[in-house]
Amino acid sequence: MSAANQTRPFRVVIACGGTGGHLFPGIAVAQEARRRGWETLLLISSKQIDALAVQGHDDLRFEKVPAVAMPSPLSPAMVKFLWRFWKTRRQCLELIRGFGADAVLGMGGFTSLPPAMAGRKLGLRTFVHESNAVPGKANRMTARFCDTVLLGLEACARHFPKARVRVTGTPLRSSLCDPVDAKEARATFGLRDDRQTILIMGGSQGARGVNKAVVAALPGLAAVADRVQVLHITGPGDAETIAPEYAKFPGLTAHVAPFCQRMDLAYAVADVAVSRSGASSLTELSAFGVPTILVPYPFAADDHQRRNADVFTKEGAAIAVEEAEIGEGKLGGLLLELLGDAERRAGLAAAMRRLAPRDAAARVCDAIGEK
Repeated sequence: MSAANQTRPFRVVIACGGTGGHLFPGIAVAQEARRRGWETLLLISSKQIDALAVQGHDDLRFEKVPAVAMPSPLSPAMVKFLWRFWKTRRQCLELIRGFGADAVLGMGGFTSLPPAMAGRKLGLRTFVHESNAVPGKANRMTARFCDTVLLGLEACARHFPKARVRVTGTPLRSSLCDPVDAKEARATFGLRDDRQTILIMGGSQGARGVNKAVVAALPGLAAVADRVQVLHITGPGDAETIAPEYAKFPGLTAHVAPFCQRMDLAYAVADVAVSRSGASSLTELSAFGVPTILVPYPFAADDHQRRNADVFTKEGAAIAVEEAEIGEGKLGGLLLELLGDAERRAGLAAAMRRLAPRDAAARVCDAIGEK
């Protein structure tokens, strides 16, 4: 029965734990679902990034399930993995059945596989969302248990030749869709109105390489501190080591934090950004049209961050550089060059906005709610 024809609220379980790239789009779908009067249950992991991401979302219901990454098939750890996977699947069966779900949506990664299998066993409609240009091993497996594979990028469709696919875009949190006053946003971070702002974000994984490159670039940025300032989101674990590096350059206005709950404010103040090329970050940067230097995480599964960056560079929407190319202060030179070229920034911003449908969460809910 479709969501529109039910006498009780439609209920959907959303598995979205483990990384910001799964969590934030999952929260976005839950917000849209609740706007439609649906009930939601989000399955997350016990990782620190999950705890940070769910702060301020007291209106949403969360349950923790163990994260179970698959080892190499020949690894001795496979036996332990199978045992933990079976226990997680059983826990998901109990949670989904107890919630009275009508559908199950996985937002990617191995966190999605046990819930999708449980949903299929219970006879529910099941979906998985793939945000990247190339799917990971987990989503290739999860797709076998799903009615429809939902895609963030059309370039990914060819990787699911036997599946029913639907391009929705990657969902954007509702807090990122409201207008923001840039002057007030700068005040929130203690930034000045007479400086160009560089936004640095390493993502929830693999931030250290970007952070090291930024530290190496600080002397060059400090030399032009009369016209630039920095908003640096270091990722969990690095803020305590990065903040003292900025303290060595007291003339450089900067705000350093491990995490930012109000990314809408961060994007609103950014004249340029440095970011990994995870799908969720790309979606958010695109929505705000932020001219960005992408540094793909070199150890990302299936090299998906390079593939994502390729999609954006081919559309003229971003600049991509390898992590090995931004050390020894070189990143600072790239940033200052981009800050000094208003025409290029405008072109990147316009192309960025074309790649981010702001109604992706609604498109995902439309797919889930259809009969």
